Amino acid sequence: MEGFQNMVNAQLILLIYLGVGMYCKKTGIIDDLTKKKMVDLILKIALPCMIFNSFNKPLTPDVLKKTALAFIVAFCIAVLSYLLGKILYNRYPLERKSILQYCTLVNNSGFLGMPMVSAVYGADGLLYASIFIIPNRIMMWTAGLSLFTVSDFKSKCKNILLNPCIITVFLGLARRILNLPFPEFLDKAIANIGAVTSPLSMMVIGTMLVGVSWKALFEPSIFYLTAVRLIFLPLVALGFMRLLNFDPLLTGVSLILTGMPAGSTSALLAAKYGADEDYASRCIITTTLISLITVPLLMLFI
Repeated sequence: MEGFQNMVNAQLILLIYLGVGMYCKKTGIIDDLTKKKMVDLILKIALPCMIFNSFNKPLTPDVLKKTALAFIVAFCIAVLSYLLGKILYNRYPLERKSILQYCTLVNNSGFLGMPMVSAVYGADGLLYASIFIIPNRIMMWTAGLSLFTVSDFKSKCKNILLNPCIITVFLGLARRILNLPFPEFLDKAIANIGAVTSPLSMMVIGTMLVGVSWKALFEPSIFYLTAVRLIFLPLVALGFMRLLNFDPLLTGVSLILTGMPAGSTSALLAAKYGADEDYASRCIITTTLISLITVPLLMLFI
């Protein structure tokens, strides 16, 4: 119950950030170019700082064991998501099928999930979350990208290894393993930059809601995706965690990240490779809004 209450409080705070983003978009404070720059700021600067700061604690044998378990569950969920996408959406036209498959496989664990974990569990939760998102990011740039286009092995490896979040995880691990001392002012600066991730992320999502036709969001195929992405997969993850006897903290982190909405990159890839961009955007918005309800409910199972 404590996890549920913490999540509700965190969601209310995030909703305020979302409302500020909507206001800024409506009043012209944030335009499309500004939004694009804000996304770059979050993904390339703020979120990596948040991840790096999460490694600012000793890597004890117990912590290493838990991170390994988190990685195993995340990997299993990523493989299951890919296989489900191959089975569940064959009745839809190709330009929508690829989007539904991608949205099932790739979620918004980095852009939205990490700030949410930070709000509920702080630095302890972020450490496990930083490891948990790795399989999803690997699948994003391999199996996920292959749903829209064919890319060679070299390009896939480059996309994975040059991802700022993946680089930051390895830097954070190196710092802890080598026990490298950092000046206090540098640690504080990195922590403060990472702290802006949550408000900036939700403000950007808020800008996406301005001008949306709400009627267009109510489409059966999108609700089908929502059920798979936000309910079925988290419950499967919960089953894994029960079998592995996860503690409440690790269970909560895993549930939050598994229950995240469709990845925002789906709309970008749809636009680039000729799929239905408008449909992808609606999948993102619908799953994002509904996740604000489903994620707190999932916390009741902890």
